[in-house]
Amino acid sequence: MQFFIEKRKIFYIISLLIIIPGLVSLVTKGLNLGIDFTGGSIVQVKMESSVQSAEVRSVLKKIGLERADVSKSGSEFLIRTTELDQEQTRELLDALESKFKNVEFLGAESVGASIGKELANKALMAVIIAALAMLVYISLRFEWTFGVSAVIAEIHDILFVLGIFSIFQWEINTPFIAAMLTIVGYSINDTIVIFDRIRENLRLKRKEDRANLVNRSIFQSLTRSINTGLTSLFALIALFAFGGGNIKYFVLTMIIGFIIGAYSSIFVASPIWYDLKNRA
Repeated sequence: MQFFIEKRKIFYIISLLIIIPGLVSLVTKGLNLGIDFTGGSIVQVKMESSVQSAEVRSVLKKIGLERADVSKSGSEFLIRTTELDQEQTRELLDALESKFKNVEFLGAESVGASIGKELANKALMAVIIAALAMLVYISLRFEWTFGVSAVIAEIHDILFVLGIFSIFQWEINTPFIAAMLTIVGYSINDTIVIFDRIRENLRLKRKEDRANLVNRSIFQSLTRSINTGLTSLFALIALFAFGGGNIKYFVLTMIIGFIIGAYSSIFVASPIWYDLKNRA
């Protein structure tokens, strides 16, 4: 039975049905960039250590700062929000003082949009360099058809995650970039495991039908891929359920990326290699 190869066009269609709406959303709505990219204000205050970040976010929401990001370190809080003038900063502090005791203002600074733009450009460059490096490495380690297939699968994963974030307008910040690079690393690792098994079987069974060989190689790697993916997902789901609000979207990005990365490694990368190899 050649399930993965015989049904590959169905898997291609499934991928397109998922990616195309995301691309449409990226063109029409774009991405919801956080202040790390668009610029804003950072306010640092000190309060009692018993105060929780969620409580601070609740206060900020009441004064129209629902997009504010709050991080806590001991008794110090770092509030990242849209650009605030002196009067708005004072309003923020008054709101905190009316809710909590012993609020100490430590300082405030602005992050320019130009810095955010530079950060976004560097993040894009990092992804491009990573993709090119993988293409070169896999082409040298295996052959060019493997390299091209792996990069196509990576682009598939990146477009999927970006499309989801665009459709739901979830906020994108610097941890999102870290999550995306982690997803790329995880997905390529899973893909290389399957490619290595294909290459090994090509050496051992030179006369075997290529479709059977690819299908058998995927099945031989399937248990490992599923076990690795589930182990990672269990940890991420626990983090999403019990972690703080600051890491929710970071963990959510990882969960989506790990699922689609496992999918592309099994159902996209190897079938694309099969098609490329038949045309080479």
